[in-house]
Amino acid sequence: MKSIDLRSDTVTQPTPEMREAMYRAEVGDDVYGEDPTVNRLQEMAASRLGKEDALFVSSGTMGNLIAVLSQCQRGDEVIMGDLGHTFLFEAGGISALGGIFPHTLPNQPDGTLSLNAIPRAIRANDVHQPVSKMIILENTHNRCGGVVLTRDYCESVGILAREKSLKVHLDGARIFNAATALAVPVKELAAFADSVTFCLSKGLAAPVGSVLCSDRDLITRARRLRKMLGGGTRQAGVLAAAGIVALDQMVPRLADDHRRAKDLATQLNQLSEIEFEMGLPQTNMVFPSLSKNVLMDAATFAKKLAQKGIKVGVVAERRVRMVTHYGIEDEDIAATFETVKEVLSAG
Repeated sequence: MKSIDLRSDTVTQPTPEMREAMYRAEVGDDVYGEDPTVNRLQEMAASRLGKEDALFVSSGTMGNLIAVLSQCQRGDEVIMGDLGHTFLFEAGGISALGGIFPHTLPNQPDGTLSLNAIPRAIRANDVHQPVSKMIILENTHNRCGGVVLTRDYCESVGILAREKSLKVHLDGARIFNAATALAVPVKELAAFADSVTFCLSKGLAAPVGSVLCSDRDLITRARRLRKMLGGGTRQAGVLAAAGIVALDQMVPRLADDHRRAKDLATQLNQLSEIEFEMGLPQTNMVFPSLSKNVLMDAATFAKKLAQKGIKVGVVAERRVRMVTHYGIEDEDIAATFETVKEVLSAG
């Protein structure tokens, strides 16, 4: 029985072209800045995102942490969404390691932070209060359904931040998905941000790594912080080589993931036992909920699907997440739909 893994786009396997590139990668010591393949990846990433420089890091969590630490001091405050990845899924790193205070605002259903709420969250110049230093946005927004933040919204936040002398960091783990959905160059979605991270190891299918992009001064500070955090690597070109292939070959195929997610959601939406409280997918994430007439909860539903070879993520008491990615084909979408029908009809 074939296993269809829809838990995340992090479960992708490297392509044959990536494996070949990794085998043949020219390498050097990256701590000395002498790995030519890492340097090439960083140059490519900076160019694609419209920034001066870039730094290859082991994960998006490390990239986000370094971005915050390089722009904030201990005791500063960062404004972010209460459903944001940095707040929910990064082990409290900015506080534990940076002494930086998170000020959370409710994420709206479309993934945004209210443009009215952000100014109210910015602290006054008062010795009793922490200093508001940064705003963090996420695009696409994972926990809001893989939704896309528009260019106009991002520009509005950037203008607000500049007026208030705040920095902006963009957690763009899936920013290439956002650019694909909006049909705009990815650099236009990053232009407002002082720093931006994106993941090579999610929908782009590389085995390891993310990239932090910003100006040269910030990346110089970031390189020292990466070393401090234990992220200095030596012959890392074997990993960066896969990232280069990801940028060259995997971005154009993201539209296929989006189409398959929409196809799956459209089919599931026909079932009386399934609801889409978060709306139909904009990108590669599908969030079906079990209707009230279904007696089982999401965890039981996921367990029964897994027994039949379909792996999904559980994100709420009655909601699961299904993510399309490289390795998921049209026949897998059809098989998933039929298996869901079978499990629901069996009760």
